[in-house]
Amino acid sequence: MENETQHTLTLCDRSSLTVTGINDVEAFNEQEIIASCDFGELNIKGEKLHIEELSIESKLLAVSGKISALIYNEKVTKSSLAKRLFGG
Repeated sequence: MENETQHTLTLCDRSSLTVTGINDVEAFNEQEIIASCDFGELNIKGEKLHIEELSIESKLLAVSGKISALIYNEKVTKSSLAKRLFGG
């Protein structure tokens, strides 16, 4: 992966998270934020999550709230997503 952006996570006291290398935020609510990066999908789970800053141009995501888990999943293509959703 030649054009990968550096990907870093900085978690402070489980209440403030800054992530670089973010390509997009696919979904979010107060319990979960799903973001994509060059290394796959990053699921941020917790309580009262709030996106403080999102800059797709600078590939930065800043989150506040009570962060309980950071989970990586492999990249999901549209065809494999359809298979997961519809059992194909």
